[in-house]
Amino acid sequence: MIIQVIAAFFATLFFSIIFNISKNQLLYCGINGAIGWLVYLLTINMDSIIFSTFLGALTISIIAHILSKIRKAPVTIYLIAGIIPLVPGAILYKAIYNIVIQDYDMSTYYGIQATQLACAIAVAVFLVASVTKSPRMKK
Repeated sequence: MIIQVIAAFFATLFFSIIFNISKNQLLYCGINGAIGWLVYLLTINMDSIIFSTFLGALTISIIAHILSKIRKAPVTIYLIAGIIPLVPGAILYKAIYNIVIQDYDMSTYYGIQATQLACAIAVAVFLVASVTKSPRMKK
C-alpha cells in the first residue's frame, strides 16, 4: 500500500509538471493525489469500487478547497491534478479493447463501470464545490 501511495504522489506530481503548474504548488498537488489514493485504498474492501472512488474524490476535493484558501491559488490546480490517480483509464482501455476483439458483453460491462466511476468523481467534486459556494459558508 505504501508503494502505491508513493506512486500516486509521483504520478500526480509529474502530471502537474506536464500541465505547467507553478513550482511552489507541485508538492501540494502531489500530496493531494497521494492522500486521495490512500483513502481509496483504505476503503476499497469496505464496500465497492464506486464508493471508494467517491470517497477518494471527496477527500481530494475537500483538500483542494482547503489548499486553495490557504495558498491563495485556484482550486483547479489542486483538484484536477489530485483526481488523476482515480481516473478510470485502465477500465476504459478494457472497454475499448473488448470492442476491438468483438466481446460486446465485457465491453458493455467495463463501459458501464467506467461511467459509474466517472460519475462518482463528478458528484464528489460537485458536492464539495456546492457546499463551499453556499451563502452560509461565505461569512
